[in-house]
Amino acid sequence: MGNCFGCSKNTNIRLKLPAVCLIWEIAMIILFGFFIRYNNEADPHWNMHKKTKNISSDIENDFYFRYPSFQDVHVMIFVGFGFLMTFLKRYSFGAVGFNFLIAAFGIQWALLMQGWFSFFDATDWKIKIGVENLINADFCVAGCLIAYGAVLGKVSPVQLLVMTLFGVTLYAVEEFIILHVLHAKDAGGSMVIHTFGAYYGLSISWVLYRPELYQSKRLQGSVYHSDVFAMIGTLFLWMFWPSFNSAISYHGDGQHRAAINTYLSLAATVLTTVAISSLTKEKGKLDMVHIQNSTLAGGVAVGTAAEFMLMPYGSLIVGFLCGIISTLGYVYISPFLESKLKIQDTCGIHNLHAMPGLIGGIVGAVTAACATEGVYGEEGLMLVFESPGRPLNMTPSLQGSHQAAGLCVALIFGIGGGIIVGLILKLPIWGDPTDDNCFDDEVYWEIPEEDDNHPSVLEFSSHMRNNHQGV
Repeated sequence: MGNCFGCSKNTNIRLKLPAVCLIWEIAMIILFGFFIRYNNEADPHWNMHKKTKNISSDIENDFYFRYPSFQDVHVMIFVGFGFLMTFLKRYSFGAVGFNFLIAAFGIQWALLMQGWFSFFDATDWKIKIGVENLINADFCVAGCLIAYGAVLGKVSPVQLLVMTLFGVTLYAVEEFIILHVLHAKDAGGSMVIHTFGAYYGLSISWVLYRPELYQSKRLQGSVYHSDVFAMIGTLFLWMFWPSFNSAISYHGDGQHRAAINTYLSLAATVLTTVAISSLTKEKGKLDMVHIQNSTLAGGVAVGTAAEFMLMPYGSLIVGFLCGIISTLGYVYISPFLESKLKIQDTCGIHNLHAMPGLIGGIVGAVTAACATEGVYGEEGLMLVFESPGRPLNMTPSLQGSHQAAGLCVALIFGIGGGIIVGLILKLPIWGDPTDDNCFDDEVYWEIPEEDDNHPSVLEFSSHMRNNHQGV
């Protein structure tokens, strides 16, 4: 599968990449010209809107509520995800640079796709956007960046753009079904973002399986400074995850509760990750792979139920369990996926996003099904689970079943869409690297000369393969 259809690889993308970037950007300009307009809160007619809605102050403009959260989410997308993937010794340019490329294209296409499904104004055939749309576009891009983690270092930038084009499209459809047809709640995106994005990427990686990838084993590991850079991404993600999970929650108690639940779940995850990482090594030494990734699993898993009455101790339990499951995933499940299921998951997104995403969906379904008026209050219960078009007779048990159905939809779109897109990316026209030349920036980037006067840096044998040694 590595050299598709017996064709030799041609990594010269001098015409392919500029053509895709320029043509698609021109298409964005044209489509934005036809469809995208400012919403009432960003339009110069805001003053008239204030009078119509009896709004007394500019401070009630949604910008002042949402923009701080948008800033945090934006940092997570461009800095957190980008630096988290810089662990490879010779692929930091690709990690940060292609992350930048995917996100910049993805947010534009997401504003259109999500707009057509969820923000389309049939009176004038326009999509009205404001700061909440920007947050939702970042969420959509997060799913594509998660998928990128599975194929990191093994695909060309042209393939990544194609992958993002289809990924954003699939995301917009599954998001609409889950949130607006099934009326499931998913504030932090455990289902819509993480489960979909992870299985989308894993399915693509399965289709693009490279049996001769061992030829690039020399570049598949990390060095001391590359792991430090990756830890920068971890810390940005860890600090801002409460904003991610609460960014589009209802103002007031729902948003407040989502931030608290995420904060506590993340804190618990760190301790259990450290504990399990130490236990799985013969001399109790910590593995930086676990600390970079599994410490974030609690933020993923608490996402769906973030604004529910999960209770502080419940958030700690979710984080506690996810730290264990995610870390053991890196130790045992990642080697199994590669050797038995032929899924080469470069960043281990199955352990950070797929399994915690599934856990988050299940926690959300159970928590919703157990909701009572005594816990939420009559008005509180309505506000937490209410959504436009939601059936009036939706009971907590029925809401729980809709939550479970939403998780199934995310899996179907992730796996099914990933297989189809993987087959498209398998065509020998995209300029992807050969099996012996993966994980190397030099294929697609101009690399500065090394300073030979500096002593060589101590290298780790592998970022993924050495995780299960000494257990």
